[in-house]
Amino acid sequence: MTGPVRLAAALAAMTLACAAPLPAAADDVGGVPIAAHECQRACLEAVVENYLQAMAEGEVADALFARNVRFTENGVEMPLGNEGLWATTVSAEGYRLIVPDVETQQVAALVTVREQAGISSTGPQREPEPVGLAVRLRIDEDGRISEVEQIAARPDRPLGPSSGPSSSPFPATGAAVEALGTPWEGYLAAVPEGERHTRAELVAVGNAYFEGLQRNDGEGYYPFTDDCLRLENGIIAAAPSGHDLADRPSFGTVLECREQFETALRGVVTGIRDRRVVAVDRERGIVFAFAFFDHRPINWTWQLGELFKVEQGQIARIEAIFIRSPYGLCSGWSTYAQCRSEEVQDIR
Repeated sequence: MTGPVRLAAALAAMTLACAAPLPAAADDVGGVPIAAHECQRACLEAVVENYLQAMAEGEVADALFARNVRFTENGVEMPLGNEGLWATTVSAEGYRLIVPDVETQQVAALVTVREQAGISSTGPQREPEPVGLAVRLRIDEDGRISEVEQIAARPDRPLGPSSGPSSSPFPATGAAVEALGTPWEGYLAAVPEGERHTRAELVAVGNAYFEGLQRNDGEGYYPFTDDCLRLENGIIAAAPSGHDLADRPSFGTVLECREQFETALRGVVTGIRDRRVVAVDRERGIVFAFAFFDHRPINWTWQLGELFKVEQGQIARIEAIFIRSPYGLCSGWSTYAQCRSEEVQDIR
């Protein structure tokens, strides 16, 4: 199937997925019904696939995108269609972990795509390589994508024909995330209806992770399950005792999630700001947020997209894609005051 034909077929499938109305649901306070939305779970998941396919094909179609669509990559606003990953993606195939938010008509995801870059501005092309991508899409009232926000974690690429090994001791993000194969099956498990948290509760639990980590003294509130596992850029960063580490790369000595906060991560992060929860899946108990981790003594900032699977008020699984950004960078979606703030925002 050719590129334009494939995209047209995908758009038709999305239309069918969006056709059935969503029954009214209770909000977080008082049981008052919220408005029904056309784009439900399957529809929002299809939007992600259609977006990635459009990026691979370089097609900004009116059927998929609003005319005033806004696009940022790694905190920089650019025209949609021929900049950033839109200029270099050659395949939409890869890892998928999608978090739809039916209430706000947003969808966030951790995915991989294949990018083909040159060895210099005028040199020959490298072989296609996987890129890790944290992405948020907003759907407008006409069912089109009106906002695109993404963090692209590309592999280190030396300029010129050098084929020597990377200076990093860890695998490239895209390759490591893609090697996961499929997401942990627990992400897809629905929380029993009577045990589901409110939106506000899920946001608070996700934010407790940020609160516990910044300026950590080892004595904070760390709401982790005993079997909590954390993956960062496809690499194991924390895991329960006895977890099989043989088939996955890890960051040195692997501690349990709570133990790591109590002992190894004291004072590492000086501030976590521009915290924006951009998707909440109450049915599955998942929170997806963007944030910046500052390390002030070394002028170092991590820009990340991170999700949390919450079980009975505790975090059972954490998965993140992040990059190093210029120190103090803002997301491009907040005011300056919000960018500098350490208060969490629930983006609706």
